[in-house]
Amino acid sequence: MKIHLIAIGGAAMHNLAIALHKKGFKVSGSDDVVYEPSKSRLDKYGLLPAKMGWDESRITPDIDAIILGMHARVDNPELLKAQELGLKIYSYPAYIYEQSKDKVRVVIGGSHGKTTITSMILHVLNYHQKDFDYLVGAQLAGFDTMVKITDAAPIMVIEGDEYLASPIDRRPKFHLYHANIAVISGIAWDHINVFPTFADYVEQFAKFIETITPKGTLIYCEVDEGLNQTVLKSTADVEKIPYGVPLHEVRNGVTYLLPQQTPLNVFGDHNLMNLNAAKQVCTKLGITEEGFNAAIASFAGAAKRLELVSAVNQTNVYKDFAHSPSKLKATIHAVKVQFTDRKLVALMELHTFSSLNKQFLKEYSGAMKDADLAIVYIDAKTFEQKKMQPLTEADIKEAFEDDKLLFFDDSAKLEAYLKSLNYHQTNLLLMSSGTYAGLDLPKLASELKTN
Repeated sequence: MKIHLIAIGGAAMHNLAIALHKKGFKVSGSDDVVYEPSKSRLDKYGLLPAKMGWDESRITPDIDAIILGMHARVDNPELLKAQELGLKIYSYPAYIYEQSKDKVRVVIGGSHGKTTITSMILHVLNYHQKDFDYLVGAQLAGFDTMVKITDAAPIMVIEGDEYLASPIDRRPKFHLYHANIAVISGIAWDHINVFPTFADYVEQFAKFIETITPKGTLIYCEVDEGLNQTVLKSTADVEKIPYGVPLHEVRNGVTYLLPQQTPLNVFGDHNLMNLNAAKQVCTKLGITEEGFNAAIASFAGAAKRLELVSAVNQTNVYKDFAHSPSKLKATIHAVKVQFTDRKLVALMELHTFSSLNKQFLKEYSGAMKDADLAIVYIDAKTFEQKKMQPLTEADIKEAFEDDKLLFFDDSAKLEAYLKSLNYHQTNLLLMSSGTYAGLDLPKLASELKTN
């Protein structure tokens, strides 16, 4: 098979390129710019385009399939040439389905927890040496790539994003996978540039349930009332399995699953519900409860999901991908409950299109109330890049309903302030889907006052 990927540098796209290369396909690609770590990883496998930019001469009649990344535009010259030649053009989720249609497809959907649930399932299957393919949204310890596609594996575990499939396929990605076993972790409004109302957003999950193969399985979080209603309304011919927070206890900063007293490296109700979802999936895949517990005890978490940056004296520093209101609230609450004897400094960066929208901003009301000190940062350049109206400190405080909240739009001043604090018996939680304008988090953690 000869495959060409337009916009090969994306997180999912470059991993897909590597997976197809490993499968023995002849892979080429293009992009206008490729950043790290995609650049080095593509280069390692000889897949980095020799020249950046779009060139229609790369598109030839002998190409078996074009895979179109979301970064490409509808007027991309390579796309136009492919359409002119009548080549098969897939979005990456459509191509993932094409490569997995004869497998048992496990698709993890939901507004939060997708990567963690997927990671937990992969960890357990890997622990028990099961053969499986996968697509996950973060780099995991023990896994070389974020995508694996083979002919032999009977199972494919897929993180099912609800964002659009490609510039020319405006369906949510998770509608294209036709799950045999599906998970929905919860519904909390996001992607307002595509789904302008909450009702529009919820409808995508209702449609997702309809895409599950007949007689398939839906595993869903019963704690989410809105999700409960959506599931109850569905007439899809599927088995419905609810889950919630499993029995557990916290002792000396460690969470134990009950009644087996299984110690965990993860914590918080949110992560425990993720664990329960993963357990239900693994049960469907033939893993016993004892087998699941034995494996999950060594699960250390997905990258940037309550990832421990440092632990010195009585001070832990965590970084987390949390950026939406529901994720923010759950993550702050988890750290606060896990360490009841410590104060919590919580910093979040408003970075996404939704979070920087003044109308959507009010969804953050009370989201940081569990923190002892709440800080919000916005890189001033972000508004220019996204061509959006800047938000003021007053806008932020009003939306979060917190007059004591601190606001920064200069990373140097933010760093200086964080270093000026004393973190004795205090945890620091850093939440963002961005980079705080390139702030070196491990270096910052190493320079904090903890005595």
